[in-house]
Parts: sequence; structure tokens; C-alpha cells
Amino acid sequence: MKLELKDLAKLAGVSALALSVSVALHGCGGDDDDDSAKAKELTRLATVPAGAEVTGMFVSENGDLFFNAQHPADSNAAPYNKATVGVIKDVDINTLPKDLADLPVPATDAEKQSIMTAVGEYQILGQEGDTFAGAVPFGLGTMVSRDGTTEVKSSNDPDFNAFVATNDDATEGFLFTNWEDRPGGMSRLQVSKGEDGTWAVTDAMMLDFGNVEGTWVNCFGTLSPWNTPLTSEELYFDDTADWNNPNYKYHGDQENLEAYLGKYPNPYDYGYIVEITNPTGAKPVPVKHYVMGRFSHENSVVMPDNKTVYLSDDGTGTVFYKFVADQAGDLSAGTLYAAKVTQDATNDPAQAGFDIQWVELASATDSQVQSWIDEYDGIDTSDYVEGQTSYISDAEIAAWAAGTAADDRAAFLESRKAAAAKGATAEFRKMEGVNINYAKAADGSVPYMYMAMANFNKTMGDTEGDIQLDATHGDCGVVYQMKLDENYNVSRMEPAIVGGPYDPNAEANNCSVDNISEPDNIAVLDDGRVLIGEDTGEHENNMLWVFDPEAK
Repeated sequence: MKLELKDLAKLAGVSALALSVSVALHGCGGDDDDDSAKAKELTRLATVPAGAEVTGMFVSENGDLFFNAQHPADSNAAPYNKATVGVIKDVDINTLPKDLADLPVPATDAEKQSIMTAVGEYQILGQEGDTFAGAVPFGLGTMVSRDGTTEVKSSNDPDFNAFVATNDDATEGFLFTNWEDRPGGMSRLQVSKGEDGTWAVTDAMMLDFGNVEGTWVNCFGTLSPWNTPLTSEELYFDDTADWNNPNYKYHGDQENLEAYLGKYPNPYDYGYIVEITNPTGAKPVPVKHYVMGRFSHENSVVMPDNKTVYLSDDGTGTVFYKFVADQAGDLSAGTLYAAKVTQDATNDPAQAGFDIQWVELASATDSQVQSWIDEYDGIDTSDYVEGQTSYISDAEIAAWAAGTAADDRAAFLESRKAAAAKGATAEFRKMEGVNINYAKAADGSVPYMYMAMANFNKTMGDTEGDIQLDATHGDCGVVYQMKLDENYNVSRMEPAIVGGPYDPNAEANNCSVDNISEPDNIAVLDDGRVLIGEDTGEHENNMLWVFDPEAK
């Protein structure tokens, strides 16, 4: 007699969805096989202090793993009461044994208030407010006014890291770190690694974003194949009409930006991928790539053709994008696409994959889009009229989608609404990091891209539209795998690992501590294993995992 999943669930006394999540994570063997598969498939590599999330995972060419503890609780014992940028010293993360034992879940107060690792030792490189002997006079993570005289925002939110080597053996270089705030920022630490694996900081600076009117919520990112950091502006601003509304509940963010600029900000100056050119020079130069679309960028990742770029859009009801540059190594001109997905005939998040078609939005250059942006300069709160907009209207977006607009500004300045108007899927929920292993994708040995979805509830967990998943465990999230073809295109997205089970009655850990919860940052190792960092309120201590898709 053949037992279906629902029959097995009935015998086990659990829901079919709960069992499918367990099967997806642990396989279908007996107790001994299950324990073995679990140990190989998912390993807890590190935990961060109470209140903190894991951010900034970056693996250098030597296997050095940099990561941060973002916004830890003030009540933690020093030093982990401050936001922290650091590295697991003297460990090549690419050579982790497959049978590495799990780091235990923090149990004591001291463990819960620390950074713990299963291998090596975590070394602090910098913390919020550090001045490095006056090299950063206002402190690490502090944004100052454009004229350099006044503190505007002091951040405890370090995110993306990128190490740019300056010598042949990659033991010296610059560590770039995003500071995810409004206005946003980026620091650069000059670092070197000694023979004992210990790192030293020899210089520090906060980058100047004045030439691009500042930045907004610098989130995750990647290092381009030509060694320029690509920082992401996570523009959590779903309706531009409220940008100059003085009664908008988050209007203080625009006021901070106004204090930085000395004038009221133009909304269309924010929400882009920002490339840091001249990264090892005396003064790195930020360049905003308007042609890659304006939305809530989590990060972008450039494929080995140096032309195709995939971009994730964080928030609720969001879009998955692809950009194809006109010329390899130059992100200033190209074509923007948005994904239209078709879900498999199941609502089980552990089984439901999606076929992907790419909807072409428009082609342009940065300079062309910049000319459209400039038309909205000078608008401020005095121009706001309730029920109207000072910016691109929904009617203008509809006209663009119908082919009757005078130009393509809607595609690049209101990219999410434009994509939806063209029939793309605008239902993703908390779309986070998307990443590859560049070298291994190039030689075909790891031809996969991974994407973290922190949640699959709300717009992914309803009964409408293109995505209709069972959201029973939706708060715990899912990581998707996408196969790259010979042209680095993707046409299919499949669940690699699903978080949960979710227990609404649990006191501290609503999502199982033996599984991922609300995955965020993603990095892919040389052997195809995937580092998954958490940004979750469903675990008492956020965790950093090693996931082995081959062991599944």
C-alpha cells in the first residue's frame, strides 16, 4: 500500500505541511539516518548577541569570513552592547569539514550576550562610535552633514562587508561596511592579517556620498567581478506620493536627509545600486546606477559574463529583477527586466517551485535617467496636496505600460509599480540576499544562485495572484535555489530549505532552533555549501548556518 504525505502526517499526528517541512530539512530515513542527514545538511556555525542580527557575511579569496552583529541590545555586557564589525580569524571557511558539529544553542546569559562560533575565534575589527585615534572624528557609523560639520545620524546598523585586497596574497586591503540608516553610510577600514591570523586596523574613514546627494538605508551588497563594492539602497518607501507629506508617519527620515543635504531631498535620487569606484584610492567615488531600477534594493549580484545582474527587492509585494548591461564591466547602460512566475500545482512551500519568465521593462543609460530625475528637484512639503502627488502618478505609469507615455521614466523611477503594470509578479515577501560563488559559477562546478526569503506569508501566503503558499510556517522563511544556464539566465526557482516548524506558543523561539528562521544574508562557498545569516525575532539569538544542498 502506498502512503501519501497526508497519510504519513495523520499517523504521526502532525499536519501535512509540518511533515513536509521536516522531510525537506531532514530527509526520509530512519532515526539514525535522519540524525546523520541533519548534521550534514544544516550546521549552526555561529550565534550573535541578544537583539542582534547576522549581517555582512563576506568570504574573501582566502576563505576569511567577515560578518557583523547589527543593533545588539544595549543591555548586553560589553563589548557586545555595541554594533560590531569583525571576522573569524585564522580559519578558511571554504575548508570546513562536512561533519562539523553544531555550535550549541546559547544557554547561559554570558552565551546569549556574546558572539559564539563553532570554529576559530571571532575578532572585533570595529564598533559603532570608534574613532580610530581620530581618523574617524565623529565615530564609525556616524553620518555628518554634507559640509562635514554636524552629526546627522549615529548608526548601530552595520550591514554589507566587502574586502578589497591590495596585495597578491590577500592579507592586506580595505574592508568596506554599509551602515544601514537614513541617511545611510559606508565605512572603509584599512586592514592587514598577521602570521598568527590576527587582523590589525591601520586606518579608517567614512565615505563621502555628497556627489550623489547622499544615500538611503545602505543594506546588503556584493563585490563586483572588477573589485568595486556594490552597495544597495533599501528604499522602504512604497508610495512616492507621501515623500513630501509633512504628516507622513516616517517623515522624520526625510528631515534627516534634509539636514544632511541642506535642502529638501528629491525622492528619485534614492533607491539604487551604488558602485564604489576607486575603492583603494585616497577618495573612493560613489556612482549611482539609476538604470538598474529604483526600488527597495537588498542586493545585486553580477554574473560571470560581467553583464547579467540579478537584483532582490525587500518588502511586501515586491519584484525580482534582472539587468543586462550593454557592455561587460559597465553597469551604466542596459536593459531592466522583471520576473513573471508560475507556481507549481501545490501550495506546500517545501515543494512549490516557480517557473520564471522575464518581462522586459525598458533600456536606458544612467545619464538619461538622471535627466528625468532632475525634473523633480526643488519640490518640498509646501507643494504637497492631500490626495494628489508631486511626482509620477499611477495614471502616468498606466500610460507607460500601455505604450502611450512620452518616455520610459516610469520603468526606472517607479520600477515596482511599472513591473506590476506590465504583468510581472509583485507578490514576493521579504526578499533578501541573492548570491552566487562567482568563480565556481564561471567554471560550472557550482552553477546555482540562491535567494533568501525571510517570510512567505502575506502576499506570498494568500489565495490571490501568482504566488499562493500555505503560510502556516511563513514567519520562518525559505531559501530558494536557481540553476544558471550557459548564458547565466534563470528560468526556475525551487525551495532549497524551508524554515520552521513555527510554534506560536513558544516563549522565546517561535521557529525551531534546529532550523533557519527568517534568512537574510547569503554567501556561497567553493564546494557549493551556502552560508545563511538570520534577521529574525523568532529566535532568541540570531544564527549563522552552513547549509549543504547535496546532503538534502
